[in-house]
Amino acid sequence: MKTYLKHLVVILALSNCSMLAMANSTNTDSLKVMTYNIHHANPPAQEGVIDLQAIADVIKSQSPDLVALQELDVLTPRSGNVDQVKKLAELTGMYSFFSKGIDYDGGEYGVAILSKFKINKSERFPLPFKEGLKAEQRSLAIVNVTLPNGSKLDFACTHLDLNNEHRLLQVAEINKILGNRKTEVILAGDLNLTATTPAMAILEKHFTRSCDQNCAPTIPDVNPDKEIDFILLKKEVNLRLPLIRL
Repeated sequence: MKTYLKHLVVILALSNCSMLAMANSTNTDSLKVMTYNIHHANPPAQEGVIDLQAIADVIKSQSPDLVALQELDVLTPRSGNVDQVKKLAELTGMYSFFSKGIDYDGGEYGVAILSKFKINKSERFPLPFKEGLKAEQRSLAIVNVTLPNGSKLDFACTHLDLNNEHRLLQVAEINKILGNRKTEVILAGDLNLTATTPAMAILEKHFTRSCDQNCAPTIPDVNPDKEIDFILLKKEVNLRLPLIRL
């Protein structure tokens, strides 16, 4: 599966469940969350090839409840003028929401969310960048869903900038948007930073990483040795930290 770029999956326990049942990812008292940078469905070793079915197969193999996706094309010639968000929703049987980052190649490019649960509400927030420095517009996608235990969850996806000065502004904006929400919140995505990057310390004012030691690396796609993809829980929520990390 590493052939098709980096992804991270965790299983979370809902607050009112028995710890004994959590090893079973199909249990209704657990929540399986995935983040996946799909590189517009282009395998790194196959220039020009677009294979959405392979991406869908990776997602279905993990059977996640919620998926944060990065680097998707919507109606661009380079990807065959396909709406990759709608197509992946169709192939996986999930609900979807797209959040544009930029106009690209006659279409759009950005992040998306797939959900097994019906989406109650969706939001898109453009993220800031430092004036005077070259930047690609980034965004934060948020969907609100109702979990099997009846509680409401805001699930957020983003893909942060490579430049640290932009990232610092972006994580501060994410904290501003999500930090004071009364709902339970999960933030997932390709953050283009490591656990020791200053921007992570800012995020951790409001969020807890799903893994803080001996964490699986997510890049490069062959022989990965660094973790830049994260799933984080907002502090003081009723979801327990993951019991399984895949």
